[in-house]
Amino acid sequence: MADMGSGSAETVVVVGGGTMGAGIAQSMLEAGASVVIVESGAERADAAHARVADGLRRRFKNDADPEAAAAPLLERLDVSAGLPSTSDAVLVIEAVPEDAALKAEVLASLEAHFPPTTMLATNTSSLSIDGLAAGLAHPERFIGMHFFNPVPRSALVELVTGRATSARTVAAAETWVERLDKESIVVRDAPGFATSRLGLIIGLEAIRMVEEGVASAEDIDRGMVLGYRFPMGPLRLTDLVGLDVRLGIAEHLAREIGERFEPPQLLRDMVAAGHLGQKTGKGFYDW
Repeated sequence: MADMGSGSAETVVVVGGGTMGAGIAQSMLEAGASVVIVESGAERADAAHARVADGLRRRFKNDADPEAAAAPLLERLDVSAGLPSTSDAVLVIEAVPEDAALKAEVLASLEAHFPPTTMLATNTSSLSIDGLAAGLAHPERFIGMHFFNPVPRSALVELVTGRATSARTVAAAETWVERLDKESIVVRDAPGFATSRLGLIIGLEAIRMVEEGVASAEDIDRGMVLGYRFPMGPLRLTDLVGLDVRLGIAEHLAREIGERFEPPQLLRDMVAAGHLGQKTGKGFYDW
């Protein structure tokens, strides 16, 4: 396998240019990589480019000219409606929606497109790495790289290893995380990994407390921020992640682990009403 973690001019491909994909792309640009974002059509590709550009402008908001500061990084960004013709990427990160069948289909197409020297990663927060690797011919080069939202400001990447993930792939992933000026933890493939499992159970209990009238969302969050030094309360974080995303993960973990992850009825009702958090303007907070 090629040296996947050295140098400063490597090409990184990010498949999916939504909130997470754009954040990953921005962080890779800031680390000195060239980045190609792959989207499913021209309109989505334009939106992905705009997300990264906006993120970089916010990153350089204290500069005299944020546009000028972001320009050199944006020169290393390409957005493609479909897989790029180049196959020299050293790292490909799949960041499509949290749907196992969709991810497996995308990963199979990526493996067919890129040579065996390319490391493949998935940004899943809860889906089985072994399950996603089942259809791959080279599962040794595949790993979970669970980034956190907002990616540019987060400090952690959770690296999730499958049974076939090679030690070299793990080492390469750790090197990439260091280049991003973040820290990594290594977790074996298990439902919810470590962070999603713990973070979700706190979030679900916070929702139950709102449902039962124990306290307001604001006071629950304030209690965790001030009392336990959480950087953000669990309900505000749920709004940021997306209530629909949290519901999907909770349903998955309830099936895999047990009823303690059963989603509260309030969460189901809010998703059914379209109150998904920041992305729709309303969740536990008005955005």
